[in-house]
Amino acid sequence: MAAPAIGALGELLVEFVAEDKGTRHLRPTRYAGPFPSGAPGIFIDQAARQGARAHFAGAVGDDAFGRVVLDRLAQAGVARGLIRTVPGLPTGSAFVAYDADGSRDFVFNIAQSAAARLPAADEIAAGFAAAGVGCVHVSGSVLGDPSMRATVVAVCAATKARGARVSLDPNLRAELTGDPGYRAALEGLLGIADYVLPSDADAEALWPGAFDDWAPGLLARGARAVVLKRGADGAVGLDATGRHAVAGHAVPVVDPTGAGDSFCATLVTALEGGAPLGDALIRANAAGALAVQALGPMEGNSTPAEIDAFLGGRG
Repeated sequence: MAAPAIGALGELLVEFVAEDKGTRHLRPTRYAGPFPSGAPGIFIDQAARQGARAHFAGAVGDDAFGRVVLDRLAQAGVARGLIRTVPGLPTGSAFVAYDADGSRDFVFNIAQSAAARLPAADEIAAGFAAAGVGCVHVSGSVLGDPSMRATVVAVCAATKARGARVSLDPNLRAELTGDPGYRAALEGLLGIADYVLPSDADAEALWPGAFDDWAPGLLARGARAVVLKRGADGAVGLDATGRHAVAGHAVPVVDPTGAGDSFCATLVTALEGGAPLGDALIRANAAGALAVQALGPMEGNSTPAEIDAFLGGRG
């Protein structure tokens, strides 16, 4: 079977990670970075490493940080014809500080950076169609900016109109839930998504209650698969074949940022390649476990051989 063609669009960033815990960015400390980042960027890097024909639409600044991001995606084999370089604006950035309990504090620069200057929706949709992209992935993180939101919604509508699929990680931003435009866009995408991939935190906010109570409703709306990412507790999924669950892996956690994106990319690449949901969950769960063991949001992304070795070493 030919490798699936998968697209993603949204913010491309560099990330800096505070070396000391508990600073909350309120006192001087050392930061490690720049690491290439942005939820959809992490996703597409991992999809390429998993063997997908990967295409990305986004933007970076004409600066050193932009080159860090572009070089990383090129190394993975991501097609970059739809990534703009925007003169006069910096590449987007994220600063993350961890607390002792594992919670995170972020400071982003997206709206006032090149990251928010996506190509036009028509250009992206036409480019994805010409490349034969069969599935377009969206992270809800992109919906916070009104211009990016409009582009993403239009591209997803065009994707569905030509019979291709949409994958959605809600990646809910609590500070945005009071914005009617954000909530409407998220609800609209949930109504057309073929793969719905929330985290525990997303599900608690969107559909309070047990997975078995709310997941069937998403299938009834047209989703092909619904998967709940549960971090250290593994994952559970539902599709037309039934319910599938995998337990978590006990691994040392260095940096959990990006692990959910790596999980999603591995899952979607496997599903688009024809794998049953149960098998795709096993591989995605392993990818997430590998991802948390490296510092930097993309640094723990993995190849199929690395996933095979990880699973083989665990019996």
